[in-house]
Amino acid sequence: MTIFSAGERAYLDGQQLGRLATVDPKGQPQANAVGFVVREDGLIDIGGFRLGTTKKWRNIAGNPRVSLIVDDVVSRKPWVVRGIEIRGTAEQVVGPHDLGAYLSPEVIRIRPRRVIAWGIEGGEAGMHGRTVSEDALQGE
Repeated sequence: MTIFSAGERAYLDGQQLGRLATVDPKGQPQANAVGFVVREDGLIDIGGFRLGTTKKWRNIAGNPRVSLIVDDVVSRKPWVVRGIEIRGTAEQVVGPHDLGAYLSPEVIRIRPRRVIAWGIEGGEAGMHGRTVSEDALQGE
């Protein structure tokens, strides 16, 4: 079992920008545009130029619950959109990584717990959500 379906994985691999939502110490949401990479194990890495100095980094230190939304508009006439929301927990990782030598050593690593997709799987209408199994998180 895997975290993402083949269609979801192909969609995510073809995108470069998403919006990461975190929660600050007062319980207020914050969303930021971020670049991301889906790792082979299905976890998601987010890097940045000075990631360790950002509010999203500080927010995750106090509350690891996050949501990453990746979406786009396929057509305006007719209106067709597609996307994925990935809810999960974030871990702060510091050290060498292969996201880019120009980025700081900090990485936000998301462990998906819930995946909600729309318009990804060949014309399926509506949103489809599922909880990510422990087997998928362990790569089994």
